[in-house]
Amino acid sequence: MDLKSGLQEVKQELSSDEKLLEQAFQLEKFFKKYKKLIIATLILLTVAIIGYKTNEYLKNRELERANSALLILQKDPNNKEALATLKESNKKLYALYSYSTSLNNKAKSLQNVPKETNFLKDVINYHKSVLEKNPQESIYYKNLVMIEKAYLLIQKGKKKEARDILGRVPKNSQLAPVARLLKHYTIQ
Repeated sequence: MDLKSGLQEVKQELSSDEKLLEQAFQLEKFFKKYKKLIIATLILLTVAIIGYKTNEYLKNRELERANSALLILQKDPNNKEALATLKESNKKLYALYSYSTSLNNKAKSLQNVPKETNFLKDVINYHKSVLEKNPQESIYYKNLVMIEKAYLLIQKGKKKEARDILGRVPKNSQLAPVARLLKHYTIQ
């Protein structure tokens, strides 16, 4: 029995080795058949990864340039080189910086500020209209526009119209207390 079981084990080992060798030949045959496609896929994948990483690196470098230019401008607003770098590196950040400096200088130069986003367009139009004492409709400052209009009407002595406008300010608005205060001011 020992001899029989030993032979049986040898047969099983040879059988498993044979299967392993057969799979290796099948793998080699598959690789030879699709060798060009496999190599092309690996090259394409490598190029895509390198391109993605390079693109990320360049984007981060531009952001760092824009941020450092903004930090320089915060310290020295008259630095033309930093302003040019900011404008070149990040147009949206440049637009926000221009908007900020225009408001801080209380200049009516808001029309010169680049309007890179819908938000910035709306905010700039709102501030221009406030500076001109003619508040216009705004998506982001809707309730504040109503307060501004009512205040201007109160100054002109049109208290009834001001109360009507102040009544349209929603109760859950953060400006509701201001509206109530101005409404109270219009009571005679």
